[in-house]
Amino acid sequence: MYQYTPVVPFSEGVRRYILSLDNHVSILEALTAFCKEKQVYCGKVSGLGAISSATFRFLDPATKQYVDKTFDEQMEITCLTGNISRKDGQVYLHIHVTAGRRDYSCVGGHLLDARINGACELFVEDYCLTSAGRRFDEETGLNLYNF
Repeated sequence: MYQYTPVVPFSEGVRRYILSLDNHVSILEALTAFCKEKQVYCGKVSGLGAISSATFRFLDPATKQYVDKTFDEQMEITCLTGNISRKDGQVYLHIHVTAGRRDYSCVGGHLLDARINGACELFVEDYCLTSAGRRFDEETGLNLYNF
């Protein structure tokens, strides 16, 4: 599902990894499996790659309703960024992606999932903390940090 290599840390208490995800896998499934294996519960992720489909989610703050949209086409991930935490004792990924289309326009937003078609290379930083959890906030309708 993925290959990885640890990177020598530049600072105390931070573990860094470079991941290369296998072709045709789900980005969120592979990243979740990696975080579970390495027990990454507080960190950040960034990367790029190529995908054949992606489902994005948009929260309408007025209604607190989510709107999901899937794009089934070959796209380049021009930016993948996000954070890693815990919710209900499980790995919780909050990932945003901007993806370039064939006509050079872009789509993006909160990533529900994407299927790799080509390559996906990620950098993961693990801050080695277990206190960064999530709680549902009634006012915003979001799962916010709970320290």
